[in-house]
Amino acid sequence: MGNTDSKLNFRKAVIQLTSKTQPVEADDESFWERLWGCGIEGSGGPLSPADVFALVPASEVRSLREENPQTLATLLYKAVQRLVRAVHSSCRTHTEQDTVLNCVRLLTRILPHVFEDSDWRGFFWSGLPTPSGRSATDDGEEEDSVPLAQSLVDAICDLLFCPDFTVAAGRRVGPDKAEDLQNLDSCEYIWESGVGFASSPPRLAQHDANRTELLKLLLTCFGETMYLPPPRHSTPRETSSSPDCSRGTPVSTCGPAALRNRWVRLFTCGSNRHALPAFTSLLNVVCAYDPSASPLPYNHLLFSDTREPLADTCLQCLVVCLDPYYCAQPNCRCSMGGCTGSFSEDGSSRKEQGEVRSHGGCCEDNLFLNYLSRIHREEDFAFMLKGFARLLNNPLAQTYLPNSTRKVHFHQELLVLFWKACDYNKKFLYYVLKSSDVLDILVPILYHLNDARADQSRVGLMHIGVFILLLLSGERNFGVRLNKPYTATVPMDVPVFTGTHADLLITVFHKIITTGHQRLQPLFDCLLTILVNVSPYLKTISMVGSTKLVHLLEAFATPWFLFSSPSHHHLLFFLLEIFNNIIQYQFDGNSNLVYTIIRKRQVFHALASLPSDPTSISRSLTRSNTMSRSSSSTNVSSSPPVPHSSSAPVTHPRKQRSPTSPVTTPTMDGDSVPLPQVNEDGEVRNVDESMEGSIPAAPAEPGTLKATLADTPGIENMTERESAHPSASQLKELTDGKIEDLELDSGQSEITSNSSLPKPSIDIDDTSAKKPSVGESSATPFRRNASQRHSIRQRETHSLGGGAGGGGDGSGGGPWVATPEWVQSWKSKLPLQTIMRLLQVLVPQVEKICIDKGLTDEGEILRFLQHGTLVGLLPVPHPILIRKYQANRGTTAWFRTYVWGVIYLRNVDPPIWYDTDVKLFEIQRV
Repeated sequence: MGNTDSKLNFRKAVIQLTSKTQPVEADDESFWERLWGCGIEGSGGPLSPADVFALVPASEVRSLREENPQTLATLLYKAVQRLVRAVHSSCRTHTEQDTVLNCVRLLTRILPHVFEDSDWRGFFWSGLPTPSGRSATDDGEEEDSVPLAQSLVDAICDLLFCPDFTVAAGRRVGPDKAEDLQNLDSCEYIWESGVGFASSPPRLAQHDANRTELLKLLLTCFGETMYLPPPRHSTPRETSSSPDCSRGTPVSTCGPAALRNRWVRLFTCGSNRHALPAFTSLLNVVCAYDPSASPLPYNHLLFSDTREPLADTCLQCLVVCLDPYYCAQPNCRCSMGGCTGSFSEDGSSRKEQGEVRSHGGCCEDNLFLNYLSRIHREEDFAFMLKGFARLLNNPLAQTYLPNSTRKVHFHQELLVLFWKACDYNKKFLYYVLKSSDVLDILVPILYHLNDARADQSRVGLMHIGVFILLLLSGERNFGVRLNKPYTATVPMDVPVFTGTHADLLITVFHKIITTGHQRLQPLFDCLLTILVNVSPYLKTISMVGSTKLVHLLEAFATPWFLFSSPSHHHLLFFLLEIFNNIIQYQFDGNSNLVYTIIRKRQVFHALASLPSDPTSISRSLTRSNTMSRSSSSTNVSSSPPVPHSSSAPVTHPRKQRSPTSPVTTPTMDGDSVPLPQVNEDGEVRNVDESMEGSIPAAPAEPGTLKATLADTPGIENMTERESAHPSASQLKELTDGKIEDLELDSGQSEITSNSSLPKPSIDIDDTSAKKPSVGESSATPFRRNASQRHSIRQRETHSLGGGAGGGGDGSGGGPWVATPEWVQSWKSKLPLQTIMRLLQVLVPQVEKICIDKGLTDEGEILRFLQHGTLVGLLPVPHPILIRKYQANRGTTAWFRTYVWGVIYLRNVDPPIWYDTDVKLFEIQRV
């Protein structure tokens, strides 16, 4: 009954606020105290967040904003003022704590509707009212005024470390005297042990709930980003000089991107004295959370877990605060210069530790990025990696009792945090790859990739998983770790095989390419680039994996596929490079792949004699058009055309593809026919049988909400090619002491003695190779300077056949059409020499053995190939080129849009941003 009265009183107060006939004055303290205190004195207790959202309809908030803006401004000011007063009084009583929670819930409800109106976004950045009623700016006191936003963020930060409210009190100073929050050393009150904090503070459910609500309000403030349109990539000429982002100046083009979040900057800059304990608290809560800590089955159905929503909200706040483009330029007036903290215990300087400077944005002002890049202790890395592995594998856990353990659902945000940790802290990346623990990250990523391949609402999850694997594949250790045998612990919708984690990687990628929906086609280049990067280190590929690789080549080598787009032949180059790497550097252990290549030798011969005359091109495209119509009439799985940027590796069918392309040919229903699966006879075949107990990948349920994503950059914009061993001239530079231009990679000596590593393709003097770094082998990767990287990109473009040489570019000169000159431009560069030489040597030997011994069992042939050798028979080994991920504006913008789309869709209790006019992305129904 008391709770019902509380709701009624609160509703009456809301009606009085929105009423035009009863304006509420700012000095009417009795009304404001009655509003903040609704439900506190009643027997029902304070209102819940769901109650506040139900009793304050969105329509009334908008009406208040449009028709009575003065009352809304007063409401916001009084709510922030009440939080500041609570900080000054140390929030010592239960009544005051409940009042704070009511203010927090009301602000969380109102702020999204404030941000959706562009005229209101500067409100929080104006000066506070003076006693005379005018703003400080009007009185000429701009330099001394404090924006309302800063007062709000400071109050939230102080309350996050308030004894007896969000943290356990460390010491008692008397019943009538509490600790001063403004002078409190919050480093003593970090929420969880882990990185930078060894003590284990007590856990109280009420503290977790209070922290969660404060972080929800903080996340709501950060959510202003969602109401700003995606920024265009401005040129230096378009970039403004030095806007002042702390005074409400429109945020447009300061920095590398037009989007900068002033709220995030306030929370992560040097003016926030709680930045370090806040960062470590958020990170430690996430990495220490164990959903299945209780040994009792079904405990999550019997007891509520306040730790999961706290970990979920901490994770979302953390990934938002680690955006590099949310900080200011060094010459911007809003730069606080507070990034010179001493988080690194080894005393290293910013030049040594500040890796964040190389990520396309200024991160000098973002202490969260600075702290993340400076973590260096192995026990901290072990804590983080263990937490990532535990939470990522949680949804995959199998138990005898179905649904007996708690399953977390924040794997998307967790993958983003893992990505940022690896990208900004290379020492953590090297630690992850130092042992086979990286496979505990790989398996759940592959599981989610395989499970989401048919669901268009989870295309963002597919991208982040592929991006992480692309980042990992740029390091040699990752390829070596893939040779560990794989034991199936989770039923996956992939063929049954006995092999290594490399086979699992190949099989899942094959599934994505052949059975995924069409919106995944821009990822094909990324998938094959990952396989190219790891291929020189794969000691043994199973028959299943070998068959999948050759099948991809068979499908991509069909003339109608190659002639249907100006970029399809790039996929062919990637696959041939995979085969060449394995043959040249890992021939001895890959008899399965060699045998499969021999069996499918007609594919390579057909590729070498690919017709390039106009008649053959026209005939191939005509055949593809017939196949496409046949497939659409038999309802072969189809999906909408791929929306992506012009720089994506697979071009838009309406712009640059031939109208007769079978890969993305629109059907009568507007759908597209995916890449067919081809068997030995060239016919479309069914998918292999999957593991027993696995659940096939299913499309999204009709009506499922999804957020649109930014354009995916092309692979040429995301990677740079780096040689795995230096040339003679570069070795001379090394021996001459010019090491600074080559910037030797660290952390690679761990695997130099591994027998699976390829031998250098050039003669290297041992003494000169060891001179740059003790323990480094001659095959240590190196990084080229800017001029060398530019020349590599040019050579790679030419090696893939250059630009499109067809009859049109698809943008203004009509549809693109393949021409004989264009086909010949890349056909002559196909790297077929190694494979053709292998076939020339081994095919006669295999045929002779089969005839002489009457062999019909492939096992005997495999044993012969295992003991064979091609030493001295193959062409000179080519240098290993690794395509490493390079940060760029495109991927940063993509991550920002993806993260906020996930946060929007997952915050449904309460629905903070539901039914508001977001502009960063669109919400669509599948």
